[in-house]
Amino acid sequence: MAETTAGRLAHNLVERQETINRELARNGVRFGIYRDGTYHDRLFPYDPVPRLIPSDEFDRLEAGLKQRVSALNAFLRDVYSDKRIVRDGVVPEEFVYTSKGCLPQVNGMTPPAGIYAHVAGEDLVQGEDGSWWVLEDNLRIPSGASYPLFVRDIERNADPRLFHENGIRDNRDYPRLLRHVMDFVSTRGMAVVLSPGRYNSAFFEHAYLAEKTGATLAFPEDLEVVDNATVERHGDGGFVTAPSPWHMRAA
Repeated sequence: MAETTAGRLAHNLVERQETINRELARNGVRFGIYRDGTYHDRLFPYDPVPRLIPSDEFDRLEAGLKQRVSALNAFLRDVYSDKRIVRDGVVPEEFVYTSKGCLPQVNGMTPPAGIYAHVAGEDLVQGEDGSWWVLEDNLRIPSGASYPLFVRDIERNADPRLFHENGIRDNRDYPRLLRHVMDFVSTRGMAVVLSPGRYNSAFFEHAYLAEKTGATLAFPEDLEVVDNATVERHGDGGFVTAPSPWHMRAA
């Protein structure tokens, strides 16, 4: 039954591949890569053949990933406070302190709600035996959520019956959940998606998620620390109070 459903889904989406690619191009769904020091802008590569994951298997994946992200947050909390995981020899000291991602400047600081990684990009691969493996954890600069969100919208518009008749799980709640995380850790500051700028590889995602969550899309040059508070600079020279660095959401 699963193979039949996958085949039907693939057939319907392949037939609409050109239409979907035109919509992706028209809406600027792109990503950037650097090659030999030169920035290249590419259209997002759309694969119309779906990977079918049964609902019960997805439930197990979801539970495991939640547990993993909680463990990663606990690790970061410990590394920047008691350092018990290092003291007990669970993680070698050099693994932590020689990492370029380690920031000794924030040692002893606890972000709002104790959450260090608000968004986690978990790269999964599936083995020949059907087992799932985590290829890597992307916590510092996670990206990729915008592409399945946007593509699903286009697919749904191209063939509304496709999703209704096949019982495909809906992913449209993601922006609301992301905004909920922003508000949960907020200390009454602005919700900000901080982007390096137009030539960052994930700029489309930054702009898309800022729009969908109602957050402010900000660039480093827009922000300034005034009286120990981070503020957003306006074009007229004025300022608007923004979150402290702990509260800014970087997609």
